[in-house]
Parts: sequence; C-alpha cells; structure tokens
Amino acid sequence: MSKRIEITIDTKGNSQVETKGFTGSECVEASKFVEQALGKQTGMRTTAEFFTTSVKQATVQNSNGT
Repeated sequence: MSKRIEITIDTKGNSQVETKGFTGSECVEASKFVEQALGKQTGMRTTAEFFTTSVKQATVQNSNGT
C-alpha cells in the first residue's frame, strides 16, 4: 500500500486527518505539518498499523567467508 494522508473537513469546519500505509509512529511525524496547519488537535485514535513495525532483513558474511 502506498503512503498517503487523507484530510476530511465537514460542513462545520471540523477536520480529520488519517494516514494510510504508515507503520509505527512514522504516521505521527508524517502528518504533523498538516495538523499544525489545521489548528488545535482535539483527539487521536490509533489503528492496528500504528502497532506494526517495519521488518528489515540483512544478510551478513563474516570476514572468513562463513
């Protein structure tokens, strides 16, 4: 899934910022500039993606070739 930030504004001017495709706390950092531009945050709800971590795999060969 690609990373994106969705902003919804209702008829009363209330806004909701939702991140998609981010894992862990990177969603908070990614949406920070939008939230600051929109004004005071009144609540935050995390999804399962918030508690997911990125998995990185590396293969390492030691100096004697094993």
